[in-house]
Amino acid sequence: MISNTNFYYKPNDSELERASNSYLMSLVAVIGGLPLPILNLLASIFFYLGNRKSTPFVKWHCTQNLLSQFGLFFLNSTGFWWTVSIVFYDEKVTNGYFGYMITLIIFNLVEFISTIILASRTRKGIHAQLFLFSDITNILVKKDENYK
Repeated sequence: MISNTNFYYKPNDSELERASNSYLMSLVAVIGGLPLPILNLLASIFFYLGNRKSTPFVKWHCTQNLLSQFGLFFLNSTGFWWTVSIVFYDEKVTNGYFGYMITLIIFNLVEFISTIILASRTRKGIHAQLFLFSDITNILVKKDENYK
């Protein structure tokens, strides 16, 4: 799920710190005790917007984190609104609901652990890439040959 590669240049220490922090931003709401998917996505969006004109390494990792949060946001939102409809409306609890929620919990745990691993590896200077999201990130973030 996470692969390690080399970036096309060696990032300096401040780049490593900011790239690592891009992953930690998405954990702010979870660590704060608020498992609301919109807060994780908003934290990632704001960090991305603040670093979109940064160095290629930082921009790449901010984009990968934003894409992974965006993908999980839709799954979490579905579970959230399904739960709201059960609690406040006449929706029935079904086996499909329990299956979805168990799957959602597993996805969120995997994402939480992956985010910690990505932040740690990125801070050490390892260019860690998530399956699927890294391919999309490579398309969106063009290699800047002029970076010195």
